[in-house]
Amino acid sequence: MKRQKSRTAAAVLAANGLATILTAGATPQQQQQDPSWKWPETKVHEVVNRVRAGRDLTPKRWPRNARVAVGLSFDFDNETPALRDGQTSPALMAQGEYGARAGLPRILRLLNRFKIPATFFVPAISAKLHPQSMKDIVSSGRHEVGVHGWIHERNSLLEEADERDLMRRSIEALTEITGKKPVGMRTPSWDFSPATMKLAHELGLMYDSSLMADDRPYEVMIDGKATGVVELPVEWIMDDFPYFGMDRTTTLRPYTTPDEVFSIWRAEFDKAYEERTMFILTMHPHVIGHRSRMAMLEKLVKYMSSRPGVWFATHEEIASYVADKSESR
Repeated sequence: MKRQKSRTAAAVLAANGLATILTAGATPQQQQQDPSWKWPETKVHEVVNRVRAGRDLTPKRWPRNARVAVGLSFDFDNETPALRDGQTSPALMAQGEYGARAGLPRILRLLNRFKIPATFFVPAISAKLHPQSMKDIVSSGRHEVGVHGWIHERNSLLEEADERDLMRRSIEALTEITGKKPVGMRTPSWDFSPATMKLAHELGLMYDSSLMADDRPYEVMIDGKATGVVELPVEWIMDDFPYFGMDRTTTLRPYTTPDEVFSIWRAEFDKAYEERTMFILTMHPHVIGHRSRMAMLEKLVKYMSSRPGVWFATHEEIASYVADKSESR
């Protein structure tokens, strides 16, 4: 009987734990909603169509008759993912510091060697913690700095007023630190609340690079209406973290070699080149900045640079170009 009670208690704890996990990513309002299988079809349509892909904005030709636009981007997160969750372990701080101390200098040297631009999406707190890194990023005049949240917060857990305030403060902080107002954003962890895109439009951002509805640039629709906001879509297979991410407290372990990642990214680039579209790559200095991975990235940059008709550009340059071309159609 005692063993049975113990098992029952364990089952209750397990069920409670599962419920906690399932509701951890939901706001209080979301947790009180009916299950989706009870929703009327009108609600399903409302949820699905809140933010959708509009017009394909791929231009007939890229600048200088290039076949493909290549946008290299680096999310300069450093310590903020840990700080976001209230984690203060010096071990986690050191892991984040690696991005600024070792990873970023290697990345900037590579970009300078090939004289190609990149976009750095920076949480405001990361910019404040690493002012010299920010100076190093903007010093060449070649790179762009974009919005990446205040402290890498999860937008889906925020009330709209808090999300608006953090987005506004992030824009103001990056403007003050870099001397230029950012025109685009990448949401932390590519996470969206129902209000995120509306707020980006409200605050005058020209583009977003967080959604996954296409491989090509497209116009964002909100509630069925065109916004003029350009989406430069991303994808997890085009991100370094799923291949190389490591969390010592979980079973998540890197299992993909740099050579295997190179083959995936090269194949993605080759198809983009064939389709005359766009190649957007998302990386993190504290992840890609390690030596063997930088050797792989250099190999990829060399490969892309060897092909005729490749336009390396910042996200701002790509978004501005496709927006201008779409207006002239």
